[in-house]
Amino acid sequence: MKSLKLIGLAFGASLALSSAAFAQDVTVAVAGPMTGGESAFGRQMKNGAEMAIADINAAGGVNGKKLALNAEDDACDPKQARSVAEKIAGAKIPFVAGHFCSSSSIPASEAYADGNVLQITPASTNPLFTERKLWNVARVCGRDDQQGLIAAQYIAKNYKGKNIAILNDKTTYGKGLADETKKALNKAGITEKLYESYNKGDKDFNAIVSRLKKENVELVYVGGYHQEAGLILRQMRDQGLKTVLMSGDALADKEYASITGPAGEGTLFTFGPDPRNKPTAKKIVEAFKAKGIDPEGYTLYTYAALQVWTQAVKKAGTTDAKKVMETIKAGKWDTVLGPIEIDAKGDLKQIDYVVYKWDAKGNYAELGAKGS
Repeated sequence: MKSLKLIGLAFGASLALSSAAFAQDVTVAVAGPMTGGESAFGRQMKNGAEMAIADINAAGGVNGKKLALNAEDDACDPKQARSVAEKIAGAKIPFVAGHFCSSSSIPASEAYADGNVLQITPASTNPLFTERKLWNVARVCGRDDQQGLIAAQYIAKNYKGKNIAILNDKTTYGKGLADETKKALNKAGITEKLYESYNKGDKDFNAIVSRLKKENVELVYVGGYHQEAGLILRQMRDQGLKTVLMSGDALADKEYASITGPAGEGTLFTFGPDPRNKPTAKKIVEAFKAKGIDPEGYTLYTYAALQVWTQAVKKAGTTDAKKVMETIKAGKWDTVLGPIEIDAKGDLKQIDYVVYKWDAKGNYAELGAKGS
């Protein structure tokens, strides 16, 4: 009986110890569209965050503590994103990797600033995110004024004298990217034949396609997400149009090819140089593939966001968001994307964008890169 009591006491003590250890974990968050039309990118972000935390913990954690992950769904909805941000701030979580949609990152960032949460987005490219002089925001991706410039340079070089149309989905990301591309094209002396808007979530684009056909458009630039871009492409082909579709980084997921099928061949889009091909990512890519995950799109960008924060916390000796952000902006960080430096606004000091082309088998490959 005595031995059973001792065993019980020992078991209770071990539970108390493990609970105490768990209580000392530092919780960080990843926030993005885990549901809805852009959930493919939410999965990318969650995969990147989970792998980063597993690797960080396996290497001893941060300042003697392990990391735990809290994944939150904003469904790319601004109001839901604000609620998620308030929840994360209320839980005293010091860091969030997120969000994906610029229309989510921008309103969320204000709640994070009020709640002392450091935010690094792996994917939100709208310039406004870092142009409001908030102390707590940074990104490990480029901006739409850089991405739009590369798209415009490609179009000007390869489609000079051709009929160009520009579409946008009215979102912060889509309209922002379309406007930046239009601005750069117009500056290069190219005036689009058509500038048209649609609503994110629309499924019938036949009226727009008819206008593209009437104007004999040879390239249409779509500022928007992969779901609608894929439907526009299919409906163009259904009406017999051979018009080339070009878009931005929101096409960097194989789900686009699943929407278009072989008809997606020839689609163009801009994105950063594929991090899966970087020597700095080789081991991590192999680890993902061993788990049956292709770390495409923003998977490795999310991994890198965790790396930057973790290294800065170690250097600062604290998780205090303001001190960590000061450290981030003063340093140079080794990541799967290569060395990263963040400027005073929170933007990357150097960024390249690449033009990619989809093939009939549902794969994309780089056509070329230019510094911006």
